[in-house]
Amino acid sequence: MKRSEKLTIIDNLTEQINSYNHFYLADIADLNAEDSSSLRRLCFTKDVKLVVVKNTLLRKALENSEKNTDELFDSLKGNTSIMFCEVGNTPAKLIKEFSKIHKKPLLKAAYVEESVYVGENQLEALSTIKSKDELLGDLVALLQSPMKTVIGQLQSGGNKIHGILQTLSEKE
Repeated sequence: MKRSEKLTIIDNLTEQINSYNHFYLADIADLNAEDSSSLRRLCFTKDVKLVVVKNTLLRKALENSEKNTDELFDSLKGNTSIMFCEVGNTPAKLIKEFSKIHKKPLLKAAYVEESVYVGENQLEALSTIKSKDELLGDLVALLQSPMKTVIGQLQSGGNKIHGILQTLSEKE
């Protein structure tokens, strides 16, 4: 591969790393062609972009990126593929689902919500992690619940007060 081709690949990878908030490093080696194709199809249906990369090119792209990814460098050994996604827990769920039938892919590391997770043992935690939008939704729901109760009580109390005042005015 020529140097110019390598620089183009590094630039493309750097651009993708900067544009996605979440990405996973996985080992998909030893998958036969059929299993590899089914993994790619599954990634496509879940809106996950799967790219197989050389470790040296990926390392350069990580170094050039705007993100703090130094902890990921130790995971760049052996075969590496990178999964880009918009929702932080989607690749973890995908890996869990696919590895029930196959032994691969194996999670090497992940960059999710500006945090680095290293090792296969982090897969369970990553599959249950909530996105920023889900957390904001939960917070809004928690804040709305007491307000709805207070407004409901004020509205029902207002009806009672109106009824009492009307009864008193009719007595006179």
